[in-house]
Amino acid sequence: MIARELLDPKSIVVVGASADIHKPGGKVLSNLLASPFKGTVYAVNPKETEVQGVKCVAKVEDLPQVDCAILAIAAKYCPSTVDVLALQKGTKGFIIISAGFGEENAEGAAYERHIADTINSVGGSLIGPNCTGFLNTNYCGAFDAPIPTLDPHGVDFITGSGATAVFIKEYGISNGLTFNSVWAVGNSAQLGIEDVLEHLDETFDPEKSSRVIMLYMEKIGDPQKMLKHSRSLINKGCKIAAIKSGGSAAGSRAASSHTGALATSDVAVDALFRKAGIVRCQNRQELTTVCAIFMHPEVKGKNMAVITHAGGPAVMLTDVLSNNGMDVPHIEGPKAQELLGKLFNGSSVGNPIDFLATGTAEQLGYIIDACENDFDDIDCMCVIFGSPGLFQNYEVYKVLDEKMKTCKKPIFPILPSIINVKDEIDDFIRNKHRINFPEECVFGNALCKVYNTPKPQPENPEMPEIDVKRIREVVDSCENGYIDPDKIYQLLDAAGIAQKQIRVVDKKQQAVDFANEVGYPLVMKVVGPVHKSDVGGVTLNVRDIETVQKEFDRLMAIKDTYAVEMYPMLDGTEVYIGAIRDAKFGHQVFFGLGGIFIEVLKDVQSALAPVNVNEAKELLTKLRGYKILQGVRGQQPVNIDVYAEQIARVSALVMAAPEIAEMDLNPLLGNPKNVVAVDARIRIEK
Repeated sequence: MIARELLDPKSIVVVGASADIHKPGGKVLSNLLASPFKGTVYAVNPKETEVQGVKCVAKVEDLPQVDCAILAIAAKYCPSTVDVLALQKGTKGFIIISAGFGEENAEGAAYERHIADTINSVGGSLIGPNCTGFLNTNYCGAFDAPIPTLDPHGVDFITGSGATAVFIKEYGISNGLTFNSVWAVGNSAQLGIEDVLEHLDETFDPEKSSRVIMLYMEKIGDPQKMLKHSRSLINKGCKIAAIKSGGSAAGSRAASSHTGALATSDVAVDALFRKAGIVRCQNRQELTTVCAIFMHPEVKGKNMAVITHAGGPAVMLTDVLSNNGMDVPHIEGPKAQELLGKLFNGSSVGNPIDFLATGTAEQLGYIIDACENDFDDIDCMCVIFGSPGLFQNYEVYKVLDEKMKTCKKPIFPILPSIINVKDEIDDFIRNKHRINFPEECVFGNALCKVYNTPKPQPENPEMPEIDVKRIREVVDSCENGYIDPDKIYQLLDAAGIAQKQIRVVDKKQQAVDFANEVGYPLVMKVVGPVHKSDVGGVTLNVRDIETVQKEFDRLMAIKDTYAVEMYPMLDGTEVYIGAIRDAKFGHQVFFGLGGIFIEVLKDVQSALAPVNVNEAKELLTKLRGYKILQGVRGQQPVNIDVYAEQIARVSALVMAAPEIAEMDLNPLLGNPKNVVAVDARIRIEK
């Protein structure tokens, strides 16, 4: 739990306070004094007796008891200062904006550990170090600008980068986005992004808490904590949008040089966000736009009415929506004709609804009313209305504001003339407390991301029944490394994963006996070499005893081979299921089309375990080659229900046996009846 003394202190000291507001110690004091804080403010500076009207003492030992401390002094002085404040002055809230810690060198990292240990020992809470600070509706403990006008219903913004926070705030504020709190956690020596999410979750009040959370992060320290509390918050009615940067090799290097962030698999991040219901964004503009959309009523369907007085932006927006899963449906019929009769000649109501550059505020009202009441297949509206500079837009934006108050269908204002009608847009944002989306394609892409992000997956999904006892017996008996085919067979059988009828033989007569027992055609593969095809260790379509004997001798002569695997040939479409364990994210389960599709096209979906049947089926539809699974050009379809169940069973298997570091079923052969594992590799790492 985050200490009350950080969130709502009764007294605050700025250590390193300055009269120069161009220095962090001066600016943070200035921002604090200008904030709503009603408690007592202290200052520490050995060279001053008064700073910005605040009485100043020479050293922290001279202070009375104080709840919260903001440190703007050299890193080397911070550990001893924290010791005095925490252990002698009862301080439990700390914001350290100083740099020179773990992001620089080992000595700085040691300072961080010492500070965190001291603060933990008194049950305190720390923001930073190496951060721009913290602010909420109680006070401002940050040195950067702009400082937004805080709104209890605004965005809770948590960021690992203070500079990025500045740029995000600037863009958001300029378009009307409001903030409830800003947590610039910096190096996260104690409190990280996941810890703040935990706090917001555990203190969530449906009447008072903000419903929109914005995240910028370069590392995910505790993926399971992030998943747990993000999912919980979203299920309580919150919406979360996030940037996770540093996914590329170069980006990861840049992140590491920035704040000591660690590389994180981008595929794992996608899987985490999807399971939690977080909307993933790629840049600051998109992030603030998604959060601005969150501030409006939720869009319940995919059908948008594009209302415009300018054709080009409407066409571009229609393209974006149509290409990303939403729709701009055609509008026709008597009600459409009735609306058309209220507009100037040359107008169009087919959707986009274009009421021309000469369109009036009154006509806009008619159009919105018709979309609200007469056109049932419209779920939401956007209004594109700027000006060529010939007239003012106050009346238009007044009507737009009034309709946004009364309509049940969401309305999104796209007001692009940020110079020609700057005053009108400022009035719309400042006085009517609205948000503007100045660029229609940015808005369209953001809205589609919101629409296409799935709801959180259940925390404890219903999973297939498997023989956990037998799985544990097999795994406990295995050594580290790739396990033998007979062990693989036992694990798959215990998990209920369909597999070929297989026999592993190391004598020629055993191979002959198996062929006589099951018939032809057969497949013969080497056991030992990891990449069987690369060493010529696979023979297909074996149809007689002579070939069985000849191929047995040839395969056994291949280097590292100690046995031959035999099974009847199967038919069907090649598909794939795999799993890999990550130290922080747990197991990821991968699935998609096998063969060339996985190796060349990489047409694969992934999810964090546990993966149930419903989640697997939904993700299968996202494959680019999904139509192949459905059957095309006379090819038999794959039984999607069975395939999804096999995916869920692999997930259940790795959950029961976390020692499975890596697992590949490639290929499985799928047809209308079955999905059967043909080849499998499992590596144990205890």
